Amino acid sequence: MSYDVIIAGAGFAGSTAARVLADAGKKVLILEKRNHIGGNAYDWMDENDVLRHEYGPHIFHTNSEKAIEFLSRFTDWYTYEHRVLGYIKGKLVPIPFNLTSIEKLFDEDKAEHLKQVLIASYGADHKIPILELRQNWDPEIRELADFIYENVFQYYTMKQWGLQVEEIDPAVTGRVPVLISYDDRYFQDSFQQMPSDGYTKLFERMLDHENIEVQLNVDIMDRMTVNPEEGTVYFDNEPFAGTVIYTGLLDHLLGYQLGDLPYRSLDFDVETKEGNFQPVATVNYPTPAETHPYTRITEYKKFMKNPPIMKTTIAVEYPMAYDRQGEKGNVPYYPIFNEASQKQYDAYADLVRKIPNIVPLGRLAEYKYFNMDAIVEHAIDVAEGLLGK
Repeated sequence: MSYDVIIAGAGFAGSTAARVLADAGKKVLILEKRNHIGGNAYDWMDENDVLRHEYGPHIFHTNSEKAIEFLSRFTDWYTYEHRVLGYIKGKLVPIPFNLTSIEKLFDEDKAEHLKQVLIASYGADHKIPILELRQNWDPEIRELADFIYENVFQYYTMKQWGLQVEEIDPAVTGRVPVLISYDDRYFQDSFQQMPSDGYTKLFERMLDHENIEVQLNVDIMDRMTVNPEEGTVYFDNEPFAGTVIYTGLLDHLLGYQLGDLPYRSLDFDVETKEGNFQPVATVNYPTPAETHPYTRITEYKKFMKNPPIMKTTIAVEYPMAYDRQGEKGNVPYYPIFNEASQKQYDAYADLVRKIPNIVPLGRLAEYKYFNMDAIVEHAIDVAEGLLGK
């Protein structure tokens, strides 16, 4: 097959773009350096009959009709509303912090008073960013906000990003909401459902098209060379004039010539337990690292519509620095956003723009975080743009 488009990566970005292009008659080759499709959303049935999310929990939620319409071509859904508890002051309380959280952490009289103060200031059933709460004129509200910040956000963020508290940009946590309600759902999107057969099956159906060929265990850079100064792409030692959609690390594409872009990574300690382990799928540990070096524990069977009874699988999640050559921490999860990293990324992006037939797409290639629904929408738009739609 001669290809119109070569795509690096079979995650949401690459697979979505591939299907849109294939439906339009384009011949597409996907090269995936892992041994599976699905990117970080890859899941599989483990020895406990638990559908395990290999790279950490993926919960689908959206208000995007475009994303729902596209993905529903490849899966049915079942309702799942994610609820998270946080281990705070020795108790498990709802996160995002809400009125129930106040009731669990303060004595009855103080809790009732704090609830009334919040409702009087902001009204019931509102979401208030923690930064706004910390700037309120009322000293009681500011005191509560500081308590929430320290016990819900501060230490969690320090562990997540490997920062000291004084290094944390207020914008990192500033938009995280406090709910002045009893809504204990982690998300408030209108569509909160999980793919009926899991994410991997969704990807299998998405990529099942006569115009799509997928090759696993292939790093595109073993077969492709790029030259920004000449604006050329060679694939298998031949000039390639088609489109290359690249969803990998932009520094990898250019041989790390401007240095490694910084990321945070994760390590998971996966364990089998008897029965049920915790009351909800995810429990956060926003405690100092000396108390709990991990950020959260996920019990995967609680995402399932019909979970097994006898056994369960948990994953204890440890944030760490990304090291592409490390035994652990060699999967880039989160771009580290600061002035220096953005400047470095922009320099890489300037080089890539000199190669007109390469299109960077997705979290790694564009050095920004996308939720699953957002990257599906974005990939559709990019692919339709290539088609002139």
